[in-house]
Amino acid sequence: MTALSLHEVTKSFGTHRVLEGIDLHVPAQGLIAVLGPSGCGKTTLLRLIAGFAVPDDGRIAFGERTVFGDGRTVPPQRRKVGYVPQEGALFPHRTVAANITFGLPRRDRGSQDRLHELLALVGLDQRLATRFPHQLSGGQQQRVALARALAPRPSVVLLDEPFSSLDAGLREGTGRAVAAALRATGATAVLVTHDQAEALSLADRVAVLRNGRLVQFDTPAELYRRPHDPGVAQFIGDAVLLPAEIRGGKADCVLGTLVVRNPSADGPAQVLIRPEQIRLQAATGITARVDDLSYYGHDATLRAMLLPGGPQITVRVGAGDLPEPGTMIRLAVSGDVLAYPADKGAFPD
Repeated sequence: MTALSLHEVTKSFGTHRVLEGIDLHVPAQGLIAVLGPSGCGKTTLLRLIAGFAVPDDGRIAFGERTVFGDGRTVPPQRRKVGYVPQEGALFPHRTVAANITFGLPRRDRGSQDRLHELLALVGLDQRLATRFPHQLSGGQQQRVALARALAPRPSVVLLDEPFSSLDAGLREGTGRAVAAALRATGATAVLVTHDQAEALSLADRVAVLRNGRLVQFDTPAELYRRPHDPGVAQFIGDAVLLPAEIRGGKADCVLGTLVVRNPSADGPAQVLIRPEQIRLQAATGITARVDDLSYYGHDATLRAMLLPGGPQITVRVGAGDLPEPGTMIRLAVSGDVLAYPADKGAFPD
């Protein structure tokens, strides 16, 4: 299989700079997610890799083969890229079998062995081969689209928000099946998404884009535990950011004196606390009032006003014996926290 590398890739549309100096390396057989809000350049990045659009500058390589740069541009049909678009884009008048084998050389399209192999790979019953797309569920259609992309054994597989139109339950199951199929084939894959849970649960590493720049590229665990700045922290999961004063490796804030995980100079700062770190205490801790509650079955989220003067914070708790809105509670922080310089801003809308 083939590694994918981008070096100093930039792209503008008119005077609007969409991507700025993107450096990214996906190892062979790696599955990465590109994550960011709408308009940050995710789909443009995917189109540049596929060859559907041309960068203004930089270099893109599949393994040792340069597909853009050094005065060279390889057209998309010669890049051996499998592309799975947002809606699957299956041919409505063709059967599942005909859709899957469409990209194969004409001499191989009648191969039942390859068809059966691909159906098994994406977890579809062989009996679906004779059906048409409108006879399938949304999740089945996306698996057919993946099988079609994998059929010619591409160098790189690109997935452009392929699960966004599916409902929550179907989305999770389809995502796991697709990730398993990609890993089973040893494919090098890039998944574009704006869904944080999807990126963290499916990918080996996650690239966070903000305003056309790559702001962090890390494993899911490192990204959640050590976001580079408050903006990434707020974008990746829920975050409580509080002003603090750092002294000797500890942070004084409205939730008490907390141990700082990362080395930080003494002085004003912001501290990052994840809502699941904030615990309900029976008798001790900081007093707060429950303003409202969101119940999810497996757990719940409280929005609580710290007393006497705020702010309101988010607390994630287990589903049993939940306090009612208006109840007074006591809170304490478990574990250490991250500290950022006081002037670091939040993730822009």
